[in-house]
Amino acid sequence: MTETFFIKALQDSLIEEMQRDENVFLMGEDIGKYGGCFGVTRGLLEKFGEKRVLDIPMSETSMVGWAIGSCLLGLRPIVEVMFMDFITLCMDQIINQAAKMSYIYGGKVHIPLVIRAPAGAGRRYAASHSQSLESLFMSIPGLIMVAPSTPYDAKGLMKTSIRNNNPVLFIESKLLYWTKGKVPDKEYTIPLGKASIVRKGDNVTIVTYSRMTNECLKAAEKLQNKDIDCEIIDLRTIKPYDKKAIVESVKKTGKLVVVEEGCKTGGIGAEIISFVTENAHSYLKSPVLRIASRDTPIPYSPVLEDASIPNATRIENIITQKLKK
Repeated sequence: MTETFFIKALQDSLIEEMQRDENVFLMGEDIGKYGGCFGVTRGLLEKFGEKRVLDIPMSETSMVGWAIGSCLLGLRPIVEVMFMDFITLCMDQIINQAAKMSYIYGGKVHIPLVIRAPAGAGRRYAASHSQSLESLFMSIPGLIMVAPSTPYDAKGLMKTSIRNNNPVLFIESKLLYWTKGKVPDKEYTIPLGKASIVRKGDNVTIVTYSRMTNECLKAAEKLQNKDIDCEIIDLRTIKPYDKKAIVESVKKTGKLVVVEEGCKTGGIGAEIISFVTENAHSYLKSPVLRIASRDTPIPYSPVLEDASIPNATRIENIITQKLKK
């Protein structure tokens, strides 16, 4: 095992998969000479050349459309949308084309497309560069969504996503890029749709993903001192999410909290709570609880931005107030 940064784990996964399969290539705005807005593709142009690391004009809908077309020709594109906020510009290509083509043509074609989307707040980028928009895609059949929280998961899940024959939206929290973790030196992949129980506990189940996993772990340490023993499930794959892991944990703890960085109304948490209510209601000993960003555009002010999104202290306080009985 080697300790590495989240950003390096992602970069290594891209390099290894491009070396393994000559059909894998990269597309995006400023991903070549500049190395990507956050540096994930730095050095890859020099390593693989301009035919496999394509700097694309500023048109997200054209970029994703070209990528879908290349899939039909047997290639495996990885598209970087500079900020997840800009994914709204290519919604038609993702929802009406990429996610549906395999169904429309009876499985005779595949769309092995990975769309990388740096997401989330905390960098003081304000309302149109700080959003977590994954809930917009939750109801779209044919689309997979992945959101790792550690370098280990980032590398293993990216490699699996690239090898998958379906479109994958790969969500990368901007605040995770320079976090560290241990990654195996040997080849490995992580299956999609399989959650990770990152902390075992008996009193309450916390379901979360991406950067909020780390915030929940911090909160859990404080809650332990208040005799609240948290079990934390890191979804890793948001769609399809690991329903079995959630139900088994709720059976044990009898209490459920969902934590996400996206807005509360219509969020990922709402879907998970609906599922648990339908399938494990009899095991619940108290009302379920949602913790999410406030239903407001992300402010530019650092003080207001911090107040609008969940953090370990807020998670700890809410769980203490609502669930300790």
